[in-house]
Amino acid sequence: MATYPPRHSFSNEIHDIDIVNNTIAMAPESYSHRSRLLPITLPPFLLRKVVSEIISTFLLVFVSCGVGALHLSDDTRVSQLGVSVASGLIVTVMIYSVGHISGAHMNPAVTFAFAVSKHAQFPWIQVPFYWLAQLTGAIISSFVLKALLHPIKNLGTTTPAGTPLQALIMEIVVTFIMMFVTSAVATDTRAVGELAGLAVGSSVCINSILAGPVSGGSMNPARSLGPALASKRFNSLWVYFLGPVVGTLLASFSYNFIRFDKSRKGEPQKTPSLKLRRLQSQEAAAADASDIP
Repeated sequence: MATYPPRHSFSNEIHDIDIVNNTIAMAPESYSHRSRLLPITLPPFLLRKVVSEIISTFLLVFVSCGVGALHLSDDTRVSQLGVSVASGLIVTVMIYSVGHISGAHMNPAVTFAFAVSKHAQFPWIQVPFYWLAQLTGAIISSFVLKALLHPIKNLGTTTPAGTPLQALIMEIVVTFIMMFVTSAVATDTRAVGELAGLAVGSSVCINSILAGPVSGGSMNPARSLGPALASKRFNSLWVYFLGPVVGTLLASFSYNFIRFDKSRKGEPQKTPSLKLRRLQSQEAAAADASDIP
């Protein structure tokens, strides 16, 4: 019978990154692992996070690929600008809807970058579950669109308008922009976390306007894979896997490099975020009230 080495207390185990409130949640001390049979323990709240990623990715693909399909079939229905705005707005809406539950990644490349980043500290054990949830949501959404938009065959697939190299570079750059913004509002306590949805959604909208005519502006492997399977169009699909992964990693490393580090001397003093300042003000007011006889 196999035995596993004992694990230490999990009171400091990170289990969530709240992109909206700009906080990193720790596993509660009461979290018991005695009944686990796996050498690596899965948090009991993982199911809620997985379901939220399935739903949010489903809706992301449903809206962004849906308007994309309508635009490609008849640009008098939905303009290219309309496609970009809708894509940015659905990201914003989903971040405010489930950002406090799962972080609203909706993107395998973002999940991977958060796991690699030492500041995000996203648990590696949760990565495959997030990937599976995101791909599941994207694929189901694409086949639902296929049924609803029949006889439209191109379901918002992303394909290079020029050469694959041009599309690859464009995907790297626009994904870099999106992930750079995400790294700031999701992992840096000095950033205004309440505006995370607007910031990330706006970056997606801007990137889509720029990259749409060149590469399709995917920035998301799941968003490209789902429509490709439903439409049976796999032209240069590798571009939309490699580009977003490279872009998110470069952005994560770049922001970590310029991030405030207490060990560095001569850096400006840390400025608390708007949320932190508000909490400090509320705590001070409560303390003053308790001192009143």
